Amino acid sequence: MTNKLSFILGPCVLESEALALEIAHEVSSFCKERNISWFFKGSFDKANRSSINSYRGPGLKEGLRILAKVKSTYHVPVLTDIHLPEQAEPVAEVCDVLQIPAFLCRQTDLLVEAGKTGKTINIKKGQFVAPKDMIHAVRKIESTNNKKIILTDRGASFGYNNLVSDFRSIPIMQEFGYPVCYDGTHSVQLPGTNGETTGGDRRFIFPLVKAAVAAGADMIFLETHPEPEKAKSDATNMLNLDCLPKLLDQCLSIYEATRSV
Repeated sequence: MTNKLSFILGPCVLESEALALEIAHEVSSFCKERNISWFFKGSFDKANRSSINSYRGPGLKEGLRILAKVKSTYHVPVLTDIHLPEQAEPVAEVCDVLQIPAFLCRQTDLLVEAGKTGKTINIKKGQFVAPKDMIHAVRKIESTNNKKIILTDRGASFGYNNLVSDFRSIPIMQEFGYPVCYDGTHSVQLPGTNGETTGGDRRFIFPLVKAAVAAGADMIFLETHPEPEKAKSDATNMLNLDCLPKLLDQCLSIYEATRSV
């Protein structure tokens, strides 16, 4: 980690090697121009899709191969989710950051096995968990003598089919002593509103992300795709890749302005 704003960027799910490399190429260029520290994110399996019919990803073996290719080609650290304790060790052989999905942030065995790898662990705060209660997930990782932890906020359940972002969660979780990330694309989801898939409204990515930076977020998480409408997962809430440079610039400007006073 650096003392500057950093980013987690990439597609929701790994659709193909070619698409992963295309996105990594563009994002790498954007970040290099701005001297931004970033991580490439891509999921090898979306185990919590709404429908049994939804595309889940290429699987562990092929997904790790693609991530290793991105890592070696663009010399960027890579991040992916794990859903089962037994996935922690093989994923850690390739990935620099292991991510705990929001729905699984209370799964003790998963957190402990992830922590044992010694890799950085990004724990996404469940939509159902109060910010102050994320200390319990932190303690589970710390029990393995691993203190390389990131906490990510991605909104909270607000009745049915809606999420709301409470930016108090950023300073609350920062009190635990670890960097806090804001997930600007999952926070605009509208769960269950598209029938068999989760809905979303990407119009709100820009204002929410800018508000998070102003509120003190250490990192920003954004899923991005060259043609979000055609994406195999999270089509309604991913950021169009063409829009990413503008948002990066706005985030950096807000970060500099708020940290300099």
